[in-house]
Amino acid sequence: MPRREGRVTPISAEPRTEEVPDLFESEKLALDRAREALADEQADSTATRQSLAELTQHFERLMRETRRLIGRSDRAEREMNALNLQLQTLAHELEHRATHDALTGVLNRGAVIDLAGRALRDGSAVMIVLDIDYFKRINDDFGHPAGDAVIQGIVTCLRSIVADAGIIGRVGGEEFTVLLPAHTLDEALSLAESMREAIANHVFAAPVDRGITASFGVSLSPGGTDFDTAYALADEALYCAKRAGRNRVEVAVQPSVATLRLA
Repeated sequence: MPRREGRVTPISAEPRTEEVPDLFESEKLALDRAREALADEQADSTATRQSLAELTQHFERLMRETRRLIGRSDRAEREMNALNLQLQTLAHELEHRATHDALTGVLNRGAVIDLAGRALRDGSAVMIVLDIDYFKRINDDFGHPAGDAVIQGIVTCLRSIVADAGIIGRVGGEEFTVLLPAHTLDEALSLAESMREAIANHVFAAPVDRGITASFGVSLSPGGTDFDTAYALADEALYCAKRAGRNRVEVAVQPSVATLRLA
């Protein structure tokens, strides 16, 4: 069977370009006519005035359009600035929610671990762990809303004592931590005792009609200690306080099971 010869269409090496319309073509023509009239020494006043009038008309139109575009640009800029402000506010809110406890406003467990880890990398720090005594009875007797109010009251007491000296976090339902970077053990024990007294003396709103206390465990960790080690030592001291009768402060003397009750 004979082979059919096909026609080959040559491909142009140069890309096809589409002509872009000149948005100012009419203005350009008016300007050219005005230039011609200006250059023509023989042009009469009528032709010159006509060219000038046409040029003025186009110039006025351009001014109106420019003002309109500037107005739109200003509005768009204001709207963009407002949106950026809203985005920044939303970003701050999301960051706060991601790092803070929704009920109390103190740091949540993840944020405490992160900040404590950084503080311990830079130097020594004291870890205080506290737990509300008999908290389950409060929920059982008065309900969870009353329990939430007690938790909020506990945080109020902690803030009144700690202020800017340390970092307060909620790491569990009724368990909190206070991190004190670059504090001595004596300073931390004094603060822990003040926190214990503030909670014991705090008057909680109705329907809670009883005194609320908390137990404390304290550990001093040198720089380079990881969070789990520092927390475990303080937590171990906390359980010693629970076993010794609650409403007291216990301190981990060294990285071991030995603890010593604060006199």
